[in-house]
Amino acid sequence: EAVERAKAVVEQKNPDLPEDKKAEIAKAVGIGAVKYADYSNNRTSDYIFSFDKMLAMDGNTAPYMQYAYARIKSIERKAQSKEVNIDTELAGVKSLNLTEPAELDLAKHLIRYSEAIQSAVADYRPNYLTAYLYELAQKFSAFYTNCPVLVAGPDKRPTRLLLCDLTARTIKHGLHELLGIEVVEQM
Repeated sequence: EAVERAKAVVEQKNPDLPEDKKAEIAKAVGIGAVKYADYSNNRTSDYIFSFDKMLAMDGNTAPYMQYAYARIKSIERKAQSKEVNIDTELAGVKSLNLTEPAELDLAKHLIRYSEAIQSAVADYRPNYLTAYLYELAQKFSAFYTNCPVLVAGPDKRPTRLLLCDLTARTIKHGLHELLGIEVVEQM
């Protein structure tokens, strides 16, 4: 049922996508939503099973996390069309230029990833990891809103591209590698 509901949303938001792509996204989002809902709750707490809450595009849900990842991948696709070579710019990063509060906040949060993993493992509480990932997605959203990436000057863009790259890798690692939830590059 979660996959079917997710497919209806994909149909509504991206009707031009090929059918196989819609099915792939719906499966990742639908199944991911159910898994994430389980993981994000304290294992000793009761919760009400609700597809509407699980599949919401806002709040501490898999679709919100998957959308954050897809948003970063969208930046990467736009970079190619603007002839910005991300690999070259990332390879040239010698020091970070973190002057905006949203940049600094995101960078500080990224550094705490291993702490979140250690806490989740030590206490057998995957909800610690989902809380970290949700906060990361929120901090990335604030960064995305306040710190243009592709139109930034040559002094800022490499650091911002690096923050995007590290955020995408962290979300993918947390969701896919640790929680078994697929990420999608487009939603």
